[in-house]
Amino acid sequence: MVNDSKTKGVVVKLSSETDFVSKNEDFINTAKKIASIALSTFPATLEGLAAEKYEGNTTIGEKVTDLVAAIGEKIEIKSYERLEAPQVEYYIHMGNKAGVLVGLNKTGDNFSDAGKDVAMQVAAMKPIALDKTDVDSSIVEKEIEIGKEQARGEGKPEAMLEKIALGKLEKFYKESTLLNQQFVKDGSLSISGYLKSIDKDLTVTSFKHVMLG
Repeated sequence: MVNDSKTKGVVVKLSSETDFVSKNEDFINTAKKIASIALSTFPATLEGLAAEKYEGNTTIGEKVTDLVAAIGEKIEIKSYERLEAPQVEYYIHMGNKAGVLVGLNKTGDNFSDAGKDVAMQVAAMKPIALDKTDVDSSIVEKEIEIGKEQARGEGKPEAMLEKIALGKLEKFYKESTLLNQQFVKDGSLSISGYLKSIDKDLTVTSFKHVMLG
């Protein structure tokens, strides 16, 4: 969900134990109302969201507790993500199975489709970071070690292992970081290249991806 000016967006994941409950209209409407409150108040944390007022003197946290008592199964706000950028676009995957927010560095109605395309890319390809420099160092180290072990297992000389592993790391970046991923709608372009084809300075500032399960 994004605000009217498309400068802020939120994704709220309200979970239940059964599909029967999650598909209930009242449950869905409650989730939408919580998201609307989150967008309006824009709390920094999940704890802050739970403390916001739902109705009257009832907080969102208390409303969720009331749902547990009324329905008789575990219900909780499992995830809450917010994003602020010059332009925010969103995508909700079929059946509310995933929610994605994408922040763009420039504003314009002509960028809306591009933002939605990138949000769909995130839902489909599940990147772990925006760009190479955003990947956690522990993940990079692990990938290098995996690359070395694979090369060693293939009988490559020890002196070549580091170079081979770094080559494999580049492939990992292309598969796992959003701006370097192959654009699913046009395999000849990366996401970065796709955005630059629309505007030479257009890029993604950040993204948020919340999935069921």
